[in-house]
Amino acid sequence: MRRHGLLLALMTTAGLATACGPGPGAVPCPAIAQATAVSVTIPASYAEQVAGLHLEACQDGECTEDSVELRPGNSSIDQGCTNGVCSATASPNGSKDAVLMLQALTESPMTVTASGTAPDGTALPVRSVEFRPRGDYPFGEQCGRFITAAVVLDAEGLRQQD
Repeated sequence: MRRHGLLLALMTTAGLATACGPGPGAVPCPAIAQATAVSVTIPASYAEQVAGLHLEACQDGECTEDSVELRPGNSSIDQGCTNGVCSATASPNGSKDAVLMLQALTESPMTVTASGTAPDGTALPVRSVEFRPRGDYPFGEQCGRFITAAVVLDAEGLRQQD
């Protein structure tokens, strides 16, 4: 019985080392952590109408709310590849982005509510959306599952980002 347990432990360790370590067929994982947050994009067509933004996100019986910082949005511009090294640069696009940090983020349904102020101080319409955050393996299954919650706020309302 002890030999079977030792054999199983050795096989598991060898499998982990092959999947994560250097060697033939191993794919390196980026050294980044997942942010537990809801991100909001305000397209350029509506960005000038939003001076301040307050968000509330509720999921699994827990709610988080705060006034969020609006930052200028950017588009990635592909700069091509040279000798197997690819690069891109960010270019301002007139949009605005914001992030509401959360304690936890799962794939269960979430409700996000946005309220804000216009540049003249008047209140913007309160908008809400219910959606499911998305889970994906952007760097391959060996690098773990990332869950994202992203919404778009525009003149039509609030919706999950495509």
